[in-house]
Amino acid sequence: MAASLALLVGVNADAGEVPTTIRTAAARAQALASTLSASQLAGQRVIYSYSGRTPPASLMRLIRGGEVGGVMFFAGNFHDRAQFTAAVRELEAANKSKSNPARRYPLLLMTDQEGGEVRRLPGAPVRSEKWIGSRAGAAARAFQARKAGQGAGQNLLSYDLNVNLAPVLDVFRAPGDFDDQFQRSYSNNRRVVSTLGADFVAAQQATGVAATAKHFPGLGAASASQNTDSRPVVIRLPAKTIQDVDEYPYRAAIAAGVKLVMVSWARYPGMGSGSPAGLSPAIVQGQLRQRLGFRGVTITDAIGVGALRAFGSTQNRALKAAQAGMQLILSAGQTPSEGQRCLGGLLGGFRSRKLNRATFRATVAQILQLRASLPA
Repeated sequence: MAASLALLVGVNADAGEVPTTIRTAAARAQALASTLSASQLAGQRVIYSYSGRTPPASLMRLIRGGEVGGVMFFAGNFHDRAQFTAAVRELEAANKSKSNPARRYPLLLMTDQEGGEVRRLPGAPVRSEKWIGSRAGAAARAFQARKAGQGAGQNLLSYDLNVNLAPVLDVFRAPGDFDDQFQRSYSNNRRVVSTLGADFVAAQQATGVAATAKHFPGLGAASASQNTDSRPVVIRLPAKTIQDVDEYPYRAAIAAGVKLVMVSWARYPGMGSGSPAGLSPAIVQGQLRQRLGFRGVTITDAIGVGALRAFGSTQNRALKAAQAGMQLILSAGQTPSEGQRCLGGLLGGFRSRKLNRATFRATVAQILQLRASLPA
């Protein structure tokens, strides 16, 4: 359908123009996706990262060529406001290059600005989720969650960023466990997490900055040493517990309109899958899409983590994630070459038809719609 629509309205693929006769954002995104090369389609699904304070030339070339969906920033990319803002604007300028057919769509420019110990940039939100969740009284907690969400959005906007990889919706189980040791969980009460997470999402997205609920279906039961960054993690809980407790906060976040959901790399054998969640169609499609009805954009956790060692190359991991239904692949290795390997895996899947081509284009169109909805 996208291809016939593009032909009907005469999309100029070389100029990257979509005529104004296409009235809806969805139709415009579909039309553009139908004109992109295979490499550009694959690139639109990759979030890149880099080390240091200056975007590397290789990343700039990829952006100008329309082979980048977005960029994730770390604390090492930041020296001061002037330097960081200049770097972001350099990326934005490359994205607007005439050689980029997606130049009218802002890049997804993101970071982890959760609050408390997990903040890549100075400023709001200063308080951790645990501090917010421990306030006395529901009204006080809600006020602080909304304040944190609004503060995060306003802070990211001041740096020209448009996506926050927050809030964490994990329901922690024991003091000092994986989430609690870094104060990344609002509560061990699923209802408190649900309410405060939705408050954060709504307040942040009211500023224009997209929120990301994570880590689906939940890392709240992980012990202090169970870190998917370093090794495989297995959450041995029955499906009913995961659905009733860990997935519970996602219902409210989805109802609040959360734009992205990040899926974890832990394994959940009780859910009927032996693969990490982000490689599992049963979890991505069965639980998140079908059971909970999420219609936004899915994003992986970092593709280079130790939990995925058994799944081979970066290319293979990216392919398997896409086969499971993950739409954006997060390359957080702080080198554009890792992102290029993700692109290679997606491109190989597209060309070999291991990834359905119509679904691939529809995915890119949905990502473009997300980008169109965000501040430029």
